[in-house]
Amino acid sequence: MRVEEEPIANLGQHAEIPIAFTVDRVLDVALVEGGLGGFLLSEVPVDEPWVKDYDADKGEGPTRWASRFDVTSWGLIAAYDRDQRAGGAVVAFNTAGVNMLEGRDDLAVIWDLRVRPEFRAMGTGALLFRAAEDWSRSRGCRTLKVETQNINVAACRFYRRMGCTVGSIDRFAYDELPGETRLLWFKEL
Repeated sequence: MRVEEEPIANLGQHAEIPIAFTVDRVLDVALVEGGLGGFLLSEVPVDEPWVKDYDADKGEGPTRWASRFDVTSWGLIAAYDRDQRAGGAVVAFNTAGVNMLEGRDDLAVIWDLRVRPEFRAMGTGALLFRAAEDWSRSRGCRTLKVETQNINVAACRFYRRMGCTVGSIDRFAYDELPGETRLLWFKEL
């Protein structure tokens, strides 16, 4: 497997990698009693599994980001198995109007990380994550941020394995998706 940075203009090729996954369990967010309180995340199986595809749900995907944001300072990292694109990561950086960046020039956001189903759970995501860390460090970033949802348990486990910690849990972040809780993960670089 080889990993390489590509021009952000290649977002069309990145979009060809499916992002869909099967939701067969969710992270239930419960308040912990006592002390200052806190949250407990517990895996709970769902009654009827379903396929979640954020590209289809929102009617948007990588090919539309350049029309919504100034992506000129963003990074696109691709993973290849021989000549096949196995996965990719898009890193947002130094872009006015992107709230996730908090107006900081020392923060990068993994905007999108996707791996073809046949290459999942084989280390491809870890290669992409590490490359995103390196890309961010090379631009002077001290922190890497990632957004996931409680319905993507595999992604949450992955970011935890990559050394990220949950910094924010918002059960009311998505008006249009009331069953989903936003989790923001952070990693100091």
